[in-house]
Amino acid sequence: MDTCRTPVNASKCSGNTMECFMVLSTQAQKISIGILCGLFGTMCVFENSLVLYLIFSSPGIRKKPSYLFIGSLALADILASIIFVCSFVNFHVFNEAGFSKEVFLLQLGGVNTSFSASLSSLLLTALDRYISISRPSEYKLLMTRKRAWTALAVLWVTCATIACLPLLGWNCCVLDSSCSELFPFVDDNYLSGWLCFTVVLLGCIIYAYAHVLWRARQHVAYMEKHQAQVGKQNTRMRMDVMLAKTLVMVLAVLVLCWSPVLVLMTYSIFARLSDRLRKVFAFCSTLCLLNSMVNPIIYALRSKELFSSLRRVFSHFRRQLKAAEESPEAESTHKSSVIET
Repeated sequence: MDTCRTPVNASKCSGNTMECFMVLSTQAQKISIGILCGLFGTMCVFENSLVLYLIFSSPGIRKKPSYLFIGSLALADILASIIFVCSFVNFHVFNEAGFSKEVFLLQLGGVNTSFSASLSSLLLTALDRYISISRPSEYKLLMTRKRAWTALAVLWVTCATIACLPLLGWNCCVLDSSCSELFPFVDDNYLSGWLCFTVVLLGCIIYAYAHVLWRARQHVAYMEKHQAQVGKQNTRMRMDVMLAKTLVMVLAVLVLCWSPVLVLMTYSIFARLSDRLRKVFAFCSTLCLLNSMVNPIIYALRSKELFSSLRRVFSHFRRQLKAAEESPEAESTHKSSVIET
């Protein structure tokens, strides 16, 4: 009997069974996956690196907790893209299976940490927007930079701990339990727990943003009725409403890109997956790179502060290019005048 068709259990923990998870059977499928990963991954790293540069190169922007959380999201997307592309392409395209169980679980832990940190950063941003809109007069006292950095530190440590549990011993080889059909060495119970953790995060984010949008609509209605009282407070309310809508767009893209993957993961726990569905899962996994690539574009189009900072960077870059082009001409003119003299 073909070992790749037998039930996935603890007996399939040896290195040669890694080939059973290499579901791309044709060269066209491998080339397609390689192109998608290369394109999305490269654009994702470039765009999110630019977002980090815009945030931390501007003193006015990096002091705001909202943009610290967005910076955490961009960093998580960069790490997820690099680790995911390297491990995914190496495994499914080049069919490298010579690494150990520990190395594979370490790579998987890196991807899970980055994705969980990305999702948790969105949750912190949702809470930040909720406080800003619901309690604007107390916002600066409640949301300080110190508290923001502390929350980010707790976030990353928690996500890394949860993601590294299989590496620390919660895997089907050590526990002699049933393994996942989608990930080598991963215990089905751990996958169920990770999915529950992810769904809870998504639920909290959706609830927070629903409340934010409800309060934002109240603020908009209030401002329309009191046009004569336009001032600094109303201007800040408009900025909060704009940022809240921007982050809802980010959340919508996140749900659309990750829903197919999460649905297939959930289905694999309760039923057997066909080879066709496993191939679909491999292609759907690349949508996470698309999500990470789209987020910075949304920031640039919706955030006036980031867009203004981006324009200043491009203006400075154009001035440098212009100065570099004019410098040789000026030097040549100077030398000609000296010779004539």
